[in-house]
Amino acid sequence: MNDDRLKIAVILGSTRDGRFGTRVASWALDHIAQRDDMTADLVDLVETPLPTVFPVLGQPPASQEAQDLLAAVSPRLAAADAFVIVTPEYNHSFPAALKNAIDWHNREWHAKPVAFVSYGAFSAGLRAVEQLRLVLAELHAVTIRDSVGFQRAWEQFDGDGKAVDPAAGAAVKVMLDQLAWWAHALREAKAVRPYAA
Repeated sequence: MNDDRLKIAVILGSTRDGRFGTRVASWALDHIAQRDDMTADLVDLVETPLPTVFPVLGQPPASQEAQDLLAAVSPRLAAADAFVIVTPEYNHSFPAALKNAIDWHNREWHAKPVAFVSYGAFSAGLRAVEQLRLVLAELHAVTIRDSVGFQRAWEQFDGDGKAVDPAAGAAVKVMLDQLAWWAHALREAKAVRPYAA
């Protein structure tokens, strides 16, 4: 392992009871672990919930509890070179907890690439991804064109958590290769010239 490995924050956006997202996130983490150019940090929004009441714009959260909750997540997002967001699709969009986590942060997203692994029924979560692209563009993030989506996700994994369709493995490799390209390019650019937002 070299010291130049990219730090990838994998954000698990579902907080629903009985969620399927843990299986999808584990699959993505396994593929990242097989690479020698990346290391992953799972940010599970069940394990690290964030406050839902925002302070006055430009002010820190008033309560110590809110500050502690943010302290468990914000430094990890700031340290990341890139992100993989694992999201289901709820009512043609993405979960409220994921939007909350995005909205609590700003500079943490700037000039960093974001890839998506989505899941759902007929749409494979792709409508959620398209909406996330709009939100993240406002935060100066760069979204990766190629994503991975699982249609009828509960049928797409075996008992060991492996994807039953070999094409999924090929798709995630392409996505992670593109994520690595953008992450290196943006990290190197920011080292030469700070990003102006």
